[in-house]
Amino acid sequence: MLLTDPVAILAELIKMPSVTPNQAGTIDYIEEIIQKIGGDIKRVDSNDTTNLLATIGTGKKILAFAGHVDVVPSGSHDKWLNGSPFELQRHNDELIGRGVVDMKGAIAAFLSALIEFNNKAAPEDYQIMLIITSDEEGPATDGTIKIVKKLQQEKVQLDYCIIGEPTSSKVFGDTIKVGRRGSLTGELTIFGKQGHIAYPDLCINPIHKSLAALNELVQIKWDEGNQHFPPTSLQFANLNAGLGVTNVIPGQLTTNFNFRYNTVHNSDSLIKQTESILNKYQLQYTINWKHSAKPFLTKVAGLVDIATEAIREVCKITPELKTDGGTSDGRFLIDVSNELIEIGLLNATAHQINETTTVSDLTQLTAVYNSILHKAFYG
Repeated sequence: MLLTDPVAILAELIKMPSVTPNQAGTIDYIEEIIQKIGGDIKRVDSNDTTNLLATIGTGKKILAFAGHVDVVPSGSHDKWLNGSPFELQRHNDELIGRGVVDMKGAIAAFLSALIEFNNKAAPEDYQIMLIITSDEEGPATDGTIKIVKKLQQEKVQLDYCIIGEPTSSKVFGDTIKVGRRGSLTGELTIFGKQGHIAYPDLCINPIHKSLAALNELVQIKWDEGNQHFPPTSLQFANLNAGLGVTNVIPGQLTTNFNFRYNTVHNSDSLIKQTESILNKYQLQYTINWKHSAKPFLTKVAGLVDIATEAIREVCKITPELKTDGGTSDGRFLIDVSNELIEIGLLNATAHQINETTTVSDLTQLTAVYNSILHKAFYG
């Protein structure tokens, strides 16, 4: 029997412990639903990652829903309600389980909306794609990026793309993500000369040598941000030096830091400015850079207007358009999407013990997705 209720679909997805990159049957289950409503299935698997590209309809206008079935580890089971992170727990209006927010809830909501749309209201000329991966919470090197490459090879361009990441902040529907910041990480080692702490004239203390440069990096106001993005942020995540004793000046200091940056900058400009400061202080150093995401901003046009109106109708509020938060698979999908947005559940409990959404929020998300489908294809 084909389940159509989003809570029932979510319960099926939650009981499959799909800790990244293991799909644990979740994508198989989604495939069964798509096949029952007449869709076509393609697998774009890579290494241990399962990737699904499903298509319903053959029209020229394409709307895609993108998401991930993988979840982060649950942590200690005995800290979860009833000790069962992989069994959907219902407590009054609350729904509790690993992945209910990030992001099996959104997948369940879209599947429910899709089934209703396909059975009752689908026009003749439409095409809906589902892009689902089991590698988003991990390194994301074998997931959505592989599907994007396949779409590029086949010269497929999506008119609209919706990602089901949990975007809501205080109440469901208060936020639509219209872009994301870039992410650039530096792994810096500053070299000195190890020696006895009583003879500093015979040593070079890398801690002392680095303080002025690191302080300058922290104090810089990189930019003011712009209409859609907050100012660029630099944050140090780790700083290590020393041998664990009190009588040795260490020979080196290592630190990791991360930029979350907007469209005012690119990775090259941030690298150049950072290394210029390090060189100004005549430090002996090595630095390895990892650029994991470029910033992107969708066209604030048709899809944004459709989604905004859908949320107004269902939730009776007007959503804010934002670009804050972490990176998402939008950084890959923007390359094959004319317009791309992210709409999902409240993000407050994502990755936490007793990850929680509500029946009412899940029902509203389903209604929003349903409204978007109608507005996108019927105008």
